[in-house]
Amino acid sequence: MADPYSLLGIPRGADEAAIKSAYRKLAKELHPDRNKDNPKAAEKFSEVTRAYDLLSDKDKRAQFDRGEIDGEGNPTHPFGFNPGGGRGHGGRGGPEGFEFGGSGGDFGDIFEGLFGGGRRAGGGVGARTPPPQRGANMAYRLSVPFVDAATLAPQRITLADGKTIDLKLPAGVESGTQMKLAGKGQPGPAGNGDAIVTIEVGDHPFFKREGDNVRLDLPISLNEALSGGRIKVPTVDGPVMLAVAPGAYSGQTLRLKGKGFNRKGGERGDQFVTLMIDVPGEDPALKSFVENWRDERPLRGHLGV
Repeated sequence: MADPYSLLGIPRGADEAAIKSAYRKLAKELHPDRNKDNPKAAEKFSEVTRAYDLLSDKDKRAQFDRGEIDGEGNPTHPFGFNPGGGRGHGGRGGPEGFEFGGSGGDFGDIFEGLFGGGRRAGGGVGARTPPPQRGANMAYRLSVPFVDAATLAPQRITLADGKTIDLKLPAGVESGTQMKLAGKGQPGPAGNGDAIVTIEVGDHPFFKREGDNVRLDLPISLNEALSGGRIKVPTVDGPVMLAVAPGAYSGQTLRLKGKGFNRKGGERGDQFVTLMIDVPGEDPALKSFVENWRDERPLRGHLGV
């Protein structure tokens, strides 16, 4: 793979925000859904996704910048030296401090251990032909709506070859969860690689996630707070009726059991509903009432005022 900075079109000193912005722009342009008749765009999409995965990982980015790994994340010098460079004490092209043959160490045994290679009949170092390799993995990112993630609704993804697959989300899914689609990567002599799908759970206008639980601030009227009653409340599974006792107050939290995210163990989290009394700013009847009524309780006495 080419230099990941070049693939994303950013300088080496780019910060996280610039990396994410560049990736989003390219992913939008190159996504297979928008380029069904252009296989090169799909291949490019996979490349920029791998580049983003490397540069968004601080440790891998630092290793790449130091030249320790390449753009694929593979070590650039996996065995710590260049077998063709330097000269051994025996003058036979070995690394400093080693000899090939003679009274020095036998490098055939070392290379056999490293590479699984054998020795040629003449006693020199040999290596077996490397086995055929599988095709490369392909990276995808899938945005999943908040409610779909909570209820494990099936998701559909379009692969680089234009084919679509329906995915079953795993319990406990969250942003960063990865799913492997075996054999859906690039082809190779030893078989296809895999497709690695990284999930990104979207935000919601009024639900908030807290672990496996869901939180909601629920506006209620003054008369609902004073008199209590059954109030319709939204949940990830659809609206339900919630019983509010008379004398409810702002900040009071009620629980709806089993209305949160699916846990890995099979159970579900809960939904916590915080009541927020909404008093109208201009209401003649309410204004007339409070003009003739005073709450004489020492509401702020515990605060020392």
